[in-house]
Amino acid sequence: MARLFENADIGGIELKNRLIHSATHEGMAAPGGEITPELIKRYRNLAKGGVGLIIPGYMYISGQGKAFEGQAGVHHDGLLPGLIKLVDEVHRHGAKIVFQIAHGGRQSPRKITGQPPMAPSSFGRDPASMDKPKAATDQDIARIIDDFAQAARRAQRAGADGVQLHCAHGYLLNSFLSPFFNVRKDQWGGCPENMFRIVREVISAIRRETGGGLPVLVKLNANDFTPKQGITPELAAQYAVWLEELDVAAAEISSGTYYSFHTTRGEVPINDLAKALPLWKRPIARLVFKGQLEPCKFRPLYNLQAAEVIKPRLSNMPLILVGGVRTLAEMEDILARGKADFISLSRPLIREPFLPQRLMEGKATEAQCTSCNMCLAGMFNNLPLRCYADGLPK
Repeated sequence: MARLFENADIGGIELKNRLIHSATHEGMAAPGGEITPELIKRYRNLAKGGVGLIIPGYMYISGQGKAFEGQAGVHHDGLLPGLIKLVDEVHRHGAKIVFQIAHGGRQSPRKITGQPPMAPSSFGRDPASMDKPKAATDQDIARIIDDFAQAARRAQRAGADGVQLHCAHGYLLNSFLSPFFNVRKDQWGGCPENMFRIVREVISAIRRETGGGLPVLVKLNANDFTPKQGITPELAAQYAVWLEELDVAAAEISSGTYYSFHTTRGEVPINDLAKALPLWKRPIARLVFKGQLEPCKFRPLYNLQAAEVIKPRLSNMPLILVGGVRTLAEMEDILARGKADFISLSRPLIREPFLPQRLMEGKATEAQCTSCNMCLAGMFNNLPLRCYADGLPK
């Protein structure tokens, strides 16, 4: 157990162990994105529960980038008092905190933002909202880059230990990186170097805005699992090399978009997910969800194979593994074999915020999470984050 619970460092952030709370949408923020007492309570418990680093659910950087009701925001200075309280509470109980900053892109529904979703390219419709996205102009992209930089400035002013760019799960930066979503032929698409350009520019803008002193982490898709080929582990490895050249503090490897359940492999609660949709969409949605049952079955360490492609390409940048990590033995084995440098947990910490402490004290050897994905169904029904293994409220 020594390696999992030894002190560690990410970009100068001193952590008490190698366990990370992976960003998980909470649905607990006020309508304007303000931090609420419920959010602070959740992260107070996680900090007291022994996790080394907390990455809260993705915070939207602009009104156009909001993806869910109840999502926390970091898009204007008026939010700073609540963000400061959140940071102070986490620090008070011995954990560090990194804000995940995000733009929902084509997954920001018009019914929430009042605007067409933004994407690198305008083809198709989002499979969840059925909204048709608008292709970003050069002016749009310049504004988005600045929005990320200003969000990082606010994170720094709030006292956060760093920021994590959300480049996964089909959101805006992921869609620029993905050859499935990005079919542009200009300087922002057409080849990996151009598709990566927006991430490079965002990181540069953050460094300028924050004086270079704020660690930047990245959450990166290694598999998009889109209808046609998107990001693969090989392409993700190239992106990871470029991130390391930019002195990114760490990369967290994930997978999946709204086209599949590969992000949260496990059960597919068909009826509860369909309930979140308008009546006319439900029969089609149930058919689509049934098609996900077999390919998205739970299997342990489901992002490890991709990590094994990416990790050997890196020199010093730490790699964070999330996805299907459930037992202490798995965590120790991954670290001992150098397959990853940190372990990131999402669903297990919804059910058991004190799991890290229990593992460290020898009171548990595995998570109780059954990967039923009822927490995901709750999210899509605009319910606050919790374990709904016993069913959603009637």
